[in-house]
Amino acid sequence: MLLAGGLIVILTFALIIKKIEARLVLFLAGVIMCLIGGLPGDIMKAFMKAMTNNSLVPTICSVMGFSYVMKLTECDQHLVQSISGVLKKGRMVLVPLSFFLTWWISLAIPSAAGCSAAVGSILIPTLIAAGVHPAMAAATVLAGTWGSAISPGNAHNPFVADLAGTDMMTVIINETPASVIASFACIAVMTVYAVLMKEGASEERREAYLASLEKEQHHDLHDFKVNPLRAIVPLVPLVLLILGSKQVAVLPEMSVALSMIIGVVLGLLVTWSNAQEVCKNFFDGMGSAYANVIGLIVCASVFTTGMAAVGLTGALTEVMKGSQSAAAAAGTFGPFLIAVISGSGDAAAFAFNGAVTPFAESFGMSIMDLGSLAQIAGAMGRSMSPVAGAAIICAGLAKVNPMEVSKRNALPCLAAALVLMLFL
Repeated sequence: MLLAGGLIVILTFALIIKKIEARLVLFLAGVIMCLIGGLPGDIMKAFMKAMTNNSLVPTICSVMGFSYVMKLTECDQHLVQSISGVLKKGRMVLVPLSFFLTWWISLAIPSAAGCSAAVGSILIPTLIAAGVHPAMAAATVLAGTWGSAISPGNAHNPFVADLAGTDMMTVIINETPASVIASFACIAVMTVYAVLMKEGASEERREAYLASLEKEQHHDLHDFKVNPLRAIVPLVPLVLLILGSKQVAVLPEMSVALSMIIGVVLGLLVTWSNAQEVCKNFFDGMGSAYANVIGLIVCASVFTTGMAAVGLTGALTEVMKGSQSAAAAAGTFGPFLIAVISGSGDAAAFAFNGAVTPFAESFGMSIMDLGSLAQIAGAMGRSMSPVAGAAIICAGLAKVNPMEVSKRNALPCLAAALVLMLFL
């Protein structure tokens, strides 16, 4: 079963790289593994659970609905055009700046899916409009989501603190310097990749993007007059989410969906658009998100369920837990690799920290360091997984294959994991 599961996983990723319909490939691979594992009943359980996910479905659908309304009202163009001067002058720093913005915002919005949806809905279209390659724009935002690993809202930090017999803030203060250095390593590699592959901000891509918009909207964007109020509207949901986060707590905490609906209402009031058209576009966007993004997440859920059914996820976790002789390497690359394959670093990090981390001192490490290493490395692995919810959201916003995003994040996330291991 393990051999069959391994071969199916390799074949699955190969077919996705060849641009075969990802939903079909993931779903069929998951079904086959569930049947091999003798758990056919798990197929529909995973399918239905992902279809009705109480956090992902409202978040992703409302973000895409908001995006459609911003396009209808042209508020997105007012935002882009208002900062076009900065974008032109600072093209070299667009990719690193976007990464760091996402990385720090993820401290306030620790959910990778929620952060990628809220930040990506603004940054990804802005980066594309500045001439950044769509897949690179998505990869930049996705890579930044692992910053949530050092957030007080992350469930792993209190778990590690409990193991170490200390308080959560001590754990966070201890892991922050290494994480910040690792973030610089991550974006350094990503920036070099963007320069070498010529996927950073490009005037040619920017002009082509403007030409496509002019053709679609039937007016000249070169003579576009910016309305400051309209330019602010796309930023409102993100500001509300940050101010309402537990870490900032200036406003009452609110869901992503509510912040997006407030943004839609504000866009309607500021632009005096046709309310019927706004409503229609919002729900068209929600429908598109369900078909293209949620559909992919549903099929990815069946795939990861199939991996568990053949025992592949469990076997990988057990190998990782048994590698006490090389604790630092196991603590880094065990959760990292499992997160890449499964789309979640949580299960692997909790398993490792529960089984191995309590004995850290017997092989020359502190419980705090090893526990932090495992959970942050898992978050890094998730940031380069093509089946992670956050990756699928970013790819959907950029209208590219999730595997294209994953390929661009492979080297930056590996570099960050190596630097983290050296410093922790």
